[in-house]
Amino acid sequence: MTNGIRIAPSVLSADLAGLKDQVAQVLEAGADWLHVDVMDGRFVPNITFGANMIETLRKLTDKPIDVHLMVVEPEHYVESFASAGASVFTFHPEATIHVQRQLDTVKQAGMMAGLALNPATPIAHAEEVVRDLDLLLIMTVNPGFGGQSYLPGSDHKIRRAHALRTAHDARLFLEVDGGITKQTIAAAHQAGADTFVSGHAIFASADAGREVQELRRRCMVTV
Repeated sequence: MTNGIRIAPSVLSADLAGLKDQVAQVLEAGADWLHVDVMDGRFVPNITFGANMIETLRKLTDKPIDVHLMVVEPEHYVESFASAGASVFTFHPEATIHVQRQLDTVKQAGMMAGLALNPATPIAHAEEVVRDLDLLLIMTVNPGFGGQSYLPGSDHKIRRAHALRTAHDARLFLEVDGGITKQTIAAAHQAGADTFVSGHAIFASADAGREVQELRRRCMVTV
């Protein structure tokens, strides 16, 4: 980790046939976390990974594995994901009834607890539980598919999330996910984000490791 900036490559965009080599490449380049998008085809129109992907990645690294669940009733996955080696367990408030209870359950399972807000989900959804959060994820695209473009207005929402964190003196990571590229990361960092999920920009580039380093550098020039 450099100056409080975390780069978290999303394996959603990795070539699964060469996953081991691609993971090694981004980690050697200084990636701080690995990000896993879990989709159930109900909360979002796509189906991706489960606990087996987390188990696979855990065999490849002791770095934090950051899991984002875009699923209905995420509480059903807490135990299995903790056992698989997940470090961060992030879910959406619309996907479960008792948000605070689920955050507490995640922490009791030994993982950091995160809440994700879709582009149209108000910041207020996080306010009542902000002191219970280890991570707040601001979605800068509508979730479901990789390779989307950063939504206009995202920087303003990040600034409001940062203000919420400051107002409550909350110790949490402020993460952004969606359309994070060399062209968008600096503004997101200036707005207050400190943790950046990037998939397509990293794994579709000619040199994934160099892309990780360049994303970090773009943040550093705004410090």
